[in-house]
Amino acid sequence: MPPKAFISYSWDDDAHQQWVCALAERLRADGVDATLDRWAAVPGDQLTVFMETAIRENQFIVIVCTPRYKHRSDGREGGVGYEGDIMTAEVLTSQNHRKFIPVLRSGPWQAAAPSWLAGKYYINLSGNPYSEQHYADLVRALLGIRQTASPIGKPLATIHQTTATSATPRISTDTSNSEFEDIKITRVIIEDITEPRNDGRPGSALYSIPFALSRRPPEGWGELFIESWNHPPRYTSMHRPRIASVHGTTVELNGTTIDEVERYHRDTLQLAVQEANRRYRKWLHGENRRRQQEEARREDLRRRIEEGTSRIKFD
Repeated sequence: MPPKAFISYSWDDDAHQQWVCALAERLRADGVDATLDRWAAVPGDQLTVFMETAIRENQFIVIVCTPRYKHRSDGREGGVGYEGDIMTAEVLTSQNHRKFIPVLRSGPWQAAAPSWLAGKYYINLSGNPYSEQHYADLVRALLGIRQTASPIGKPLATIHQTTATSATPRISTDTSNSEFEDIKITRVIIEDITEPRNDGRPGSALYSIPFALSRRPPEGWGELFIESWNHPPRYTSMHRPRIASVHGTTVELNGTTIDEVERYHRDTLQLAVQEANRRYRKWLHGENRRRQQEEARREDLRRRIEEGTSRIKFD
């Protein structure tokens, strides 16, 4: 099921309400079940009960911060003030701080953040247009696919030991002995497939489909994969360049359907992965040769220096 997120905001003016509505619609298009009071509450509802239920039952609360929101939240005024009471109470009782995600929309953070949010990591969407990178950070936090740390390597794996008491590591030019292991696509991540908008606009029937990789690719592999996807060795007339991206251990096609993947994109995905593996291994082979030649040059220089210094006498 897609993650559920309730958006808490103040009704500053018509432009701000439209912006919040557009944000919610975009989050829904990107796989988040975003909810607004204006969509869910109907005349006759007990608003206090609605707000309590929304905050309790949604997985995330996205808090759109403005100076007016801060004023009403800190002053416990209106619906924003009541929501603030409920949210602070839940933080105190559940300690689930990551449920509440602040989004800065206008003003400096100090002037827009309610007191209880002052020290939290926030998403800055204050520009017009706002930062796509920051918006992607928000979506990944809601979807639970934020970038994670790379695996821990061997001790001193990237350090060249060149002292006289240490042996200089030798890097084989035989790529079959290198530590790079071919990456493969293992499955479709069914639980993270988004839903199409289906609003009648061009492309609204398409959606995003993620695929799991066998392991986290090394740095640079993702760029090779994307280039290989955009220009594969073979492809059909249904090929869609520029829809592929790599995030951590996931490859994503943003703008396709499961039928297209089954009929066309599966083979192209495998080709792109194989081509990225081949090109990365070729690069690694050249890098190994370059490093070996550089190390040989250093050893030769050190040998000549040692021979020269042995002939210099001061007695």
